[in-house]
Amino acid sequence: MPLIEDRYKTNRLFRNSHVSSMYPSLFRGYPKPAFERERLETPDGDFMDIDIVDGGHEKVLFLFHGLEGSTDSNYMRATTDLFSNNGYNVIAVNYRGCSGEMNRFARAYHSGATHDADFVINNYIDSYVEVVLAGFSLGGNLVLKYAGEEVFALSEKIKAVMAVSAPIDLYGCVLELSKRKNILYEKNFLKTLKAKTLEKAEIFTEELDKEKISNLKKLYDFDDVVTGPLHGFEGARDYYSKCNSLQFIPNITIPSLLLTAHNDPFLSDSSYPYKLAENHPFFHLQATKYGGHCGFHTKGKSYYWGELELLRFAQKQIQQ
Repeated sequence: MPLIEDRYKTNRLFRNSHVSSMYPSLFRGYPKPAFERERLETPDGDFMDIDIVDGGHEKVLFLFHGLEGSTDSNYMRATTDLFSNNGYNVIAVNYRGCSGEMNRFARAYHSGATHDADFVINNYIDSYVEVVLAGFSLGGNLVLKYAGEEVFALSEKIKAVMAVSAPIDLYGCVLELSKRKNILYEKNFLKTLKAKTLEKAEIFTEELDKEKISNLKKLYDFDDVVTGPLHGFEGARDYYSKCNSLQFIPNITIPSLLLTAHNDPFLSDSSYPYKLAENHPFFHLQATKYGGHCGFHTKGKSYYWGELELLRFAQKQIQQ
C-alpha cells in the first residue's frame, strides 16, 4: 500500500525523543474509564483479567498493552475512552500477571503469546459484527504476529489490526535498549520484571533461580534466563527469532497499520519496513519524524494524535 504521509506536528520540546516518550507516562494522568472487570479462566488452568467498557455497540476494539503495562497505562485509558465515545465497545486485556495479581504459574506473558490473544478474542467475538485490534509496543508486535503468522483461523469480522511503536524486530530493539542512552528505560523494565519474578521464585523454586535472577543486569539476559526458557524457547535469541512480527507481516491479509516514530528510542533501524509496506496490499506504514515511544503528544487536547490516527484508520476500514 502507499505509505501514509507524516501528518504529526509538535513543538520543539516534544521533538526530543525522551521528552515525548516519558511525558505521557509520567505527567499525563488520564482518567480511568468505567471498566468492568471479568476474569477469564484459561484452558491451561491460569487466568487473565479483562477490563471492558460496554456501551451496547456492535463494534468492538480489543486493546493490548506494552511491556510491564496494564489497562491502567495512560495510552490504554485514553484509547479506551476515545473508541468508547465513538461507537465501540472496548475489551482491554491485562496479560497474565499484569492486572495487579500474580498469575498461577511461573510463566506469565511475552511478546509472541498469540495463543492468549486468540483465546480472549474468541471468548467475546460472537457478540460483535465488526472487530478491530490495537496494540502498543509489545502489544503491537503481538497483534501483527497474530494477524500474519497463519496459526489461528482469524474471523472475517476482524476489519483492522493496528500497532503503535511496535518492536517488530525484537533482537534489534533489545540491542537498542541496551545502549547507554537508553539506560533509564532498561533499568525501569528490569526493576519491575525482576521484582515480580523474584516474588514468584519464592514459590516456584525449581523453575526460578532467585540468585541468578537477582544478578541480571540487562533485558537481554532476563529474556535469556527467564522469558525464553519459561515459555518454551531455548533462550533469548530463539525467543526473539520466533516471536518477532517482522517475519510474519508479509502474510497479513487484513488491513493493518504500523504507526511509529523515527525518534523512538526503543526501536532499531529494522523496525521501519518501508519496502515491505510499499509492495504490500494490506500493510500500511506511518512513520513520523517525531513522536517518541507511544507518545505523539498533542498539546491542550484530551486525545493524543496517535490515538486519533488509530480511530481514523479503524473507521476507514470498517466503512469500506
